[in-house]
Amino acid sequence: MFLEHMNYLEVEEYLKHSDMIMIPIGSLENHGKHMPLGTDTMIPTKLASLVSTKSDIVIAPVIPYGATDDLTGFAGTISLGVNGLISLLTTICDQLYDYGFRKFIILNGHGGNCKSIDSVGMHLYDKGALLSCINWWLIAGELNPLWKGGHGGGEETAAVMAVDPSLIKYEYLSEGENIKNDLSEELPSSSWTSVKFKGATISIPRKIKSITDNGWLAHGMGNDAPTRANKEWGTEMLETVATYVVDFTKAFEKVKLS
Repeated sequence: MFLEHMNYLEVEEYLKHSDMIMIPIGSLENHGKHMPLGTDTMIPTKLASLVSTKSDIVIAPVIPYGATDDLTGFAGTISLGVNGLISLLTTICDQLYDYGFRKFIILNGHGGNCKSIDSVGMHLYDKGALLSCINWWLIAGELNPLWKGGHGGGEETAAVMAVDPSLIKYEYLSEGENIKNDLSEELPSSSWTSVKFKGATISIPRKIKSITDNGWLAHGMGNDAPTRANKEWGTEMLETVATYVVDFTKAFEKVKLS
């Protein structure tokens, strides 16, 4: 059930037998020349739609913006920042809490949102509620290691193909990440904003545009080239993740709050 389709009487009735709600969160950010800016929002939105056919959980409207400061600079990317997302999500969850919701499931589409989500989760825990965060792309890679992928790679490309194949710019699928060692050859770019030094990994936060002029970045994920993606893979993957999410909601609902 989608919250925006319900009236207040239906919400009150729902709360008589369940205090659980799902909140999809995405981002508006560059995913390479081959992928739409809304990738991280479209995929949780699709998953939420699939979940709604398998479960009666109330699903709040998707939050289409996230914390993605490191991808600003690519035209169209918009970031709330970590603190901005904390503020927005806290406001939403606190008002839902006031109505009686106590179990919050975040269906997350963007890794940069995790710090904000964790912070809000601790805030809710201190109020006697619980927040769980489902990072769909990590779940998918654990359910099937062949699906594991990175930013703008095969995993996400397949998922967008399952949403709408026309959104993919196929002429750019074979274009490389164009990764640069932007700091020095002694500190080569490793995974996301990390570098390698003497066999170990060091994090040095900086803008992704300084590392790649394309913007898809799966070089830390092995063979996750977007050229390996297809709609059939994406459809199977999203259906499998949605079923997993529904099973999780059943287990999460049984948790007794102190």
